[in-house]
Formats: sequence, structure tokens, C-alpha cells
Amino acid sequence: MIGLAGLGAILASFIGVLAERVHTGASFVTGRSHCNSCNRQLSALDLVPVFSWTVSGGRCRTCKARVPYLYTVSEATLALLFVLAYMKFGLSPLLALFLAAVLVLAFIVLYDLRHTVVPPLASGLLSVIAVAFAFVAYGGGQLLGTVFLSAGIIASGFLLIFLFSRGRAMGLGDSPVALSLSLIAGPAAFAGLLFSFWIGAIIGICILVSRPKGHRMGIEVPFVPFLAVGYLLAFFTQWNPLTLGF
Repeated sequence: MIGLAGLGAILASFIGVLAERVHTGASFVTGRSHCNSCNRQLSALDLVPVFSWTVSGGRCRTCKARVPYLYTVSEATLALLFVLAYMKFGLSPLLALFLAAVLVLAFIVLYDLRHTVVPPLASGLLSVIAVAFAFVAYGGGQLLGTVFLSAGIIASGFLLIFLFSRGRAMGLGDSPVALSLSLIAGPAAFAGLLFSFWIGAIIGICILVSRPKGHRMGIEVPFVPFLAVGYLLAFFTQWNPLTLGF
């Protein structure tokens, strides 16, 4: 499991670079990682997932500028998710599909946090993987039909919010992500949706309270990260808050 956790952290590090450089003109294949403050090229010692950031105290070893913790959090999170997924699925096609979905989802989350937009190609790829996962995980009977119906209702709700608010309350890219996560969560889809809104509300209130009184209007907070956390929480715990039980 240690090897699997390490693989998750390493892939998360690559996903972080990908999310930072895509559509910016910078190459994510040949370009060397560097400090964004002093432009020093990072050595192998600086690029060990989680470990390097922890040892350096979250600062560049040359200029002492703070290194964003977001990518370190994503490395630790994917390491944990890889282990949890293995414990849930074992070595199986479901494990491969789930990990592929998690990697694409991580890219979407990091990209959305950085650019406040969901890349269409990534959300489309996530949808394809989610459909394949649903067919393998939930069979071809009534359960599969219920899963697709629930996912369609949830995704349509997001789309309607986008249309009626003219994009002010919800982005267009949130709908396909919600569809994909609902297909993966299956019977836990509505619980995941509820968790997402709860988490989003709590974080939104905290942001409002922490800002000065004259600067509390026009706050734009990406919702995809809340969807990711809410649905993954529901998927792994299988807790349905609507029944107040497990």
C-alpha cells in the first residue's frame, strides 16, 4: 500500500504541473519546474511529493518565498485516495477506472481553482470514464437505470441553475462534473450532492466572515472542489444524511 500511496502522490505532482501549464503557452513535457518567485530550477530534492514541502517548511530554499500548499494537499489527498480505492476494490477493473476518474477529477479541481473554469475536454473524459465505471459497478439491471436517472436529474438541475442565473450562480462546466460524480457514486449520489452544498455553504460563510466589510461582494468561488469532496465523502462513507444513519 505504501507503493500505491507513493504512486498517487507522484501522479498528483504531475497533475499539478499539468493544471498549472495547460493553456498558458508553457510546456508541461519539456519545461523544468522552477520557483515562481526567484525562477530557480528545482532539483530532485525539491520535487519529492509531500516530503520536500514539509522539510522546507513550505518555502523556497533559495529565496524563502512561500510555496503554495495546494499541490502538496493534492499529493497527500491522491495518495490517500489510491489506498482507499485499493481497499475498496482490490486489484480489479473497477480500481483502474476509479483511479483514472480520480486523476482526471484532480486535474479539473486544480485547474478550476487556478482559472475558475472547467476545461471541456477534461470534463468530457471524466464523463466517459464515469459511464464505463457505472456499467461495470452497477450491472445492467434496475440499479443501473436508477443510477443513470439520478445522475441525469442532478446534472439537469445544475444546468437549469446555470441557465436561469445566466451563469452568475453556477458555471456551465459544473453540470457534466456533477453528472460524472453521480454516476460514480451511484446510490450515494444525492448524499454526495447534499454534502457538496453543505461544504460549499460552510466555506463560503467562512470566506465572507474573514473578508473586510467593504469587500464582501462579488466573491467567485469555484464549486467543483466542493463537488469532489462531497461526492468522495459520500462514496467512501456511504452515509446518507437524509436517513440520519449509516
